[in-house]
Amino acid sequence: MRKLLIPLFSVAVLVSCGTAKTSSDSASKATSSVYKGDKAFLAAYKEIKADDLKKNLYVIASDEMGGRDTGSPGQKKAGEYMINYYKNLGIGYPKVLGSYYQKVPADFMKKRGGGNLPDSENILAFIEGSEKPEEIVVVSGHYDHVGTQNGVVYNGADDDGSGTVAVMEIAKAFQAAKKAGNGPKRSILFLHVTGEEHGLFGSEFYTDNPVFPLANTVVDLNIDMIGRDDPENRGKQYVYVIGSEMLSSQLKVINEAANKRTNNLELNYKYDDPNDPQRLYYRSDHYNFAKNNIPVAFFFDGIHEDYHKPTDDVEKIDYKLLEKRTQLVFATAWDIANRAERIVVDKK
Repeated sequence: MRKLLIPLFSVAVLVSCGTAKTSSDSASKATSSVYKGDKAFLAAYKEIKADDLKKNLYVIASDEMGGRDTGSPGQKKAGEYMINYYKNLGIGYPKVLGSYYQKVPADFMKKRGGGNLPDSENILAFIEGSEKPEEIVVVSGHYDHVGTQNGVVYNGADDDGSGTVAVMEIAKAFQAAKKAGNGPKRSILFLHVTGEEHGLFGSEFYTDNPVFPLANTVVDLNIDMIGRDDPENRGKQYVYVIGSEMLSSQLKVINEAANKRTNNLELNYKYDDPNDPQRLYYRSDHYNFAKNNIPVAFFFDGIHEDYHKPTDDVEKIDYKLLEKRTQLVFATAWDIANRAERIVVDKK
């Protein structure tokens, strides 16, 4: 997650999620039983495993990747590993893009305060929907970190290695369902963005240059740091959820229903308030979707003692909790991708 606070832009999404209420009509429409007792869902859900998350994270957040700074050789090596993972699963890329890569030019980043960063790439994997392929559910996470400083590698196992491998694992689960003849009705875009730590550059570039029309983008479920706990919640089975009712009265209801039907984590809405001093609603890649009026939910574990330090390493990840949080995002995505009607955008 980006360390520096993003300025408070004047946008139409500033609704306090801590006090917002959903109408009974919207809530009833949102609480779909699309996967309740569904064997297809349960089979795919069980594909998400702590051991697999750990295996991938030990590669993504290894010293060999050099801290994955934007455009660095280590980041590109991590990207190659991710692409090979998708190829081995039989998950392709958006046909219109022509490859897994969406180039994010150095000039684009420089104009937005990116200094002398080199060209970099977003990585996009894609599963086409079976019934509503034009409608896109985005599952995102940034795969860059802050690199190597004074000869010390900042591995970023939690930030955002945990989100990176979660997106990969969710893709595996959807692909397993597709192979079993139960692919998602809507298309799923697995979006690994670059340049987040320097200014949310990769997600801004994507929303400025969308591979699929933003008007067809149903939601962005963004995962940034879900492998640890913070001092306030030490030892708890929880996750912070940010922004889930900023733009849609249904998304928070859907996510809460998914949670109750799965691991029943404690959903913490502390940072939902746009006036919170941390301003977390503005500090990860979901924000570039939200400012384009696309509903978002940001999944986050909090600011822990190793945040943006060289001690954010793989051995400190709680892999079982990472599994549960990943399963929650998958369950939420499954519902949104397979429900009869697209979720509403009914807040400004």
